[in-house]
Amino acid sequence: MSAAKATDSGPKKGAAEKVLSLLADVRAGEGVGVLLLALNSFLLLMSYYLLKTVREPLILTQGGAEVKAYSAALQALLLLGIVPAYGALASRVSRIRLITWVTLIFVVNLLLFYAFGVAGVREGVVFFLWVGIFNVFVVALFWSFANDLYSESHGKRLFPAIAIGGSLGSLVGAQAAAMIMRVTGPYPLMLIAAGVLVVCILISRVIHYRAASDAAHFSAGHAAAPLARTGTLELLLRDRYLLLIALLVLLLNVVNNSGEFLLGKLVTADAIRVAGSNIGLQEKIIGEFYGHYEVWYNSVALGLQMFAVSRIFRYAGVRGALFVLPALAMGSYSFLLLLPVLPVIRWLKILENGADYSVQNTTVHALFLPTSREAKYKAKAAIDTFFKRAGDVIEAGVVKVGSLFELGIQGFAVINLVLTLVWFAVAFAIARAHRRRAEKEPQPKTADAPVLA
Repeated sequence: MSAAKATDSGPKKGAAEKVLSLLADVRAGEGVGVLLLALNSFLLLMSYYLLKTVREPLILTQGGAEVKAYSAALQALLLLGIVPAYGALASRVSRIRLITWVTLIFVVNLLLFYAFGVAGVREGVVFFLWVGIFNVFVVALFWSFANDLYSESHGKRLFPAIAIGGSLGSLVGAQAAAMIMRVTGPYPLMLIAAGVLVVCILISRVIHYRAASDAAHFSAGHAAAPLARTGTLELLLRDRYLLLIALLVLLLNVVNNSGEFLLGKLVTADAIRVAGSNIGLQEKIIGEFYGHYEVWYNSVALGLQMFAVSRIFRYAGVRGALFVLPALAMGSYSFLLLLPVLPVIRWLKILENGADYSVQNTTVHALFLPTSREAKYKAKAAIDTFFKRAGDVIEAGVVKVGSLFELGIQGFAVINLVLTLVWFAVAFAIARAHRRRAEKEPQPKTADAPVLA
């Protein structure tokens, strides 16, 4: 009886919280903040998919298609200079100035790309490299901000709902880009994306100032303080937990991209089988395949993000969620040993990518909740950008070596199975380190225990 009265006298959920509660454990007073962050994530991913659609025709029509094979290595080299510069800026300004200035740099870049592009400058290769860096950097910065806003207990409840915005943004951005491209061509999409990024700055500022005045729902104690001057490399070398996360991201990318390589081989072989030497028909078959493929895995990712991730976090925790994708990868590549055919790998990769872009992405972001502010901004930026691209480089080396030894589909599947076993070992090590950090974190003073239905 007393519990019922306490519940009745407590804060009531508004309309936003009631709707969001269907998707995640969102409580009274948290709805507006979650919606604003989800909207920000939606717009950031939408802007990326607008620019991704611009990137392809520019690189293919301006004679730079070969750069795709080397883009990851070039991006990794560029990030070796960009990440330290970003870290130096983060040590001198508050978080909202950091977000504002970094995003404005990308906006100015887009305005310059537009001006040079309409003037006839061949910028396809440079723009291709820039988009690859832009994508990983803006997403890393957004999730650094989200990590800084919430304690671990709040973040693991709310991140699944926030990440739904990004999943929706991917779908909407891809569809919107295709429709706009038919009417305007590529360059106006750069201006649209630049405008979207300006809106993201404004939303970030609203969230920042809301957090500063709402200590009950946000961790706002150091919002105005710049980060310590600790270097990114020093952060990684002195913290085994961060190094393990970096290794996890690297392994994930090697395995995932190797799977994409296998899929590409089978799709190409099928197109040649159907179209023979008709190159135009081959391109059409491949294009239609990947169009449907991207829609399917983005749809699976959205479904998992909306209905599975929050429940996995609630019942298995962040540590349990670490094992979802490697378990799926282990099953997928084991099955591929038995049936190395296109329909099998197509559906296995749809499931793998869907889980990657939902469960795995949200889990990796949540791993930074029990870390320092310096780790959340500096180490996370390095891990989500440089180590991600380094994984792409290593995967290209795996493909090169495997091709030299004339490994078939099953040979590459065996390599992925071995890498997945290493991935499991790294996940176990991260789970142990995460448990130790969670045990040291002070328990929240407010009632943050699970609510009984």
